[in-house]
Amino acid sequence: MKLATLPNGTPDGRLHVVTRDLTRCAPAQAVTTLQAALENWVAVAPALERDYAALNAGGGSPFQPLAALAPLPRAWQWLDGSAFDSHGDLMQKVFNTAPVDTGGKPLMYQGVSNVFLAPAQDVRMPSTDDGIDFEGEFGIITDAVPMGTPASRARAHIRLIVQINDWSLRRLAPIEMKTGFGWVQAKPACSMAPVAVTPDELGPAWRDARVDLPLLVDWNGERFGAANGYAMSAGFDELVAHAAYSRDLVAGTVIGSGTVSNPNYREVGSSCIAERRGIELADQGEPTTPFMAYGDRIRMEVFGTDGQSVFGPIDQAVVRP
Repeated sequence: MKLATLPNGTPDGRLHVVTRDLTRCAPAQAVTTLQAALENWVAVAPALERDYAALNAGGGSPFQPLAALAPLPRAWQWLDGSAFDSHGDLMQKVFNTAPVDTGGKPLMYQGVSNVFLAPAQDVRMPSTDDGIDFEGEFGIITDAVPMGTPASRARAHIRLIVQINDWSLRRLAPIEMKTGFGWVQAKPACSMAPVAVTPDELGPAWRDARVDLPLLVDWNGERFGAANGYAMSAGFDELVAHAAYSRDLVAGTVIGSGTVSNPNYREVGSSCIAERRGIELADQGEPTTPFMAYGDRIRMEVFGTDGQSVFGPIDQAVVRP
């Protein structure tokens, strides 16, 4: 099924089911927010499925994706991985850092979770001197995951798939990385596409706990990248297991894939500016693509094999604070 949250004057909005083609929607009957649904998923999901089937059969009201909030406007926890090796290799070139020995474990950090920006919400950034960058990612939302859950059982806890723009301030990132305390200023709030989908909606494109579809990224109206999400070195089941090694994960935990990247990045393009600059550094000896300016617009969207938009678009402008 496909779910969205529409504004109703409250921080968490009102949960709606959305038709498969994203043209119509209706309020969910059994529960009012996505967080409440995730906390009671086994009990609530059958009723949501009935709402979804009835809506696809007819009725409802027009759905305007860019009028929606993020499906989960605020979350208890946001954990972002870095599961695309080609992206990590290029970032080492950009920041002139040595390879990180992770002991075979996925890279992951904890970011801002108290808000996920709406898909058409203007993005306030403090200064263009900070190296404003977008990062197109896939993400998943879990129900409650017990500590120590292995990857073999973690996939069953992946209830929803989402698409995320993980905003970054690149000139601040290396400063904070050197402190050893992690990112604070370099990682503002993320944006989320308007629709969250259950894994079955992707059909064969949900493969090995990965999204086997290209993420289309347009910067100021020009195609910037179309990298495929399947190239993750660790699937989302492994990322969930990594995050749950020493802690319970609460229902509503969001886990990101990291910037979608493919080894043939010169052909498919990139999902962030820093990666493009890394390619330029490798090919030309110096980066030439600038970071974002005020007024720049970024659009991201994913289409299924049937040509239908899966999550709806993210379409945002960067503005002064």
